[in-house]
Amino acid sequence: MSWNFEEINITVQKEIQEISDEIQLESFRIKYLGRKGLIADMYASLSSLSKEEKPLMGKNANILRNTITTFIEEKKKVFRAEQKKANRSFIDVTIPGMEHSVGHKHILTQTIEEMCDIFEKLGFVVQEGPEVETEFNNFTALNIPEDHPSRDGFDTFYLEQKDSNQKDQNLVLRSHTSPGQIRIMKEYKPPLAVVIPGKVYRPDAVDASHSFMFHQIEGLFVDTDVKFSDLKGIITVFLKKLFGRDLEMRYRPHFFPFTEPSAEVDIACYLCKGKGCSVCGRSGWLEIMGCGMVHPKVFEAVGYPKGKYSGLAFGLGVERITMLKYGIHDIRMFFENDMRFVRQF
Repeated sequence: MSWNFEEINITVQKEIQEISDEIQLESFRIKYLGRKGLIADMYASLSSLSKEEKPLMGKNANILRNTITTFIEEKKKVFRAEQKKANRSFIDVTIPGMEHSVGHKHILTQTIEEMCDIFEKLGFVVQEGPEVETEFNNFTALNIPEDHPSRDGFDTFYLEQKDSNQKDQNLVLRSHTSPGQIRIMKEYKPPLAVVIPGKVYRPDAVDASHSFMFHQIEGLFVDTDVKFSDLKGIITVFLKKLFGRDLEMRYRPHFFPFTEPSAEVDIACYLCKGKGCSVCGRSGWLEIMGCGMVHPKVFEAVGYPKGKYSGLAFGLGVERITMLKYGIHDIRMFFENDMRFVRQF
């Protein structure tokens, strides 16, 4: 059987131009390239040809097959481009939307804001201080002597830079938020009531209850007639707002260089409710914060007239309070960024 490849090529080109959708294109492919299509018939007829005719017939059949395949691929590209353009201009509102993960504030940030909000309602103003502090503000002005253990390099991060205002004194990464007291009292005159949240740094070995970086909130209230009863009243209201009205607490005498008298505040263990367990060391109590009346030498360091003012100060660890409030047993969980933990709050 002889085939007129020139006429077939003309017919193929005409038909491919008339195709307007993918259904017609598939019919065209089956007609020419299918198992019972024209090209298959050509290959089947090769057995009946002479040795001289077979090579020419096979070559022309291959050329025709490649030409038709190219036409089909080009037509598919045209249809895909048209479909893509149509999709951009059409929105199917019945298709379910894609859910996007929405972040939220870290539990430590939430706790800081909650505590600061309580103090603001008690009349305090939120202030911030630098994380790089002078040795004077971090120690000397707070009545911490030069031979105090907290000044040792094992307890404080010292920087190579020197303090330009104090001879031979280094700058440090603040080891507590108490230097904020000094900065506030140097800048403002009483009466003043501030809370100072922020990060603090100590070269502690990291374990379940210690970290080399953690958060504190410092409180300061100074006026002409501030009493220890004011301190107890503020802290009692704060802790009951934070942990609930039924909270039991107690004050124990303690020592801090920058307050006199000083005390530590305990709350009843959240786990055993004061009965005694492994969390509270069988005592039924958990230490939660330190406080006291501002030491006269601190007022002297900031230039306040002797005997004119009195004040109260307190400091608390944000991680510790958060752990107690939410029953978290390992401080490292706050900083590991495990989403299974973060999503719970």
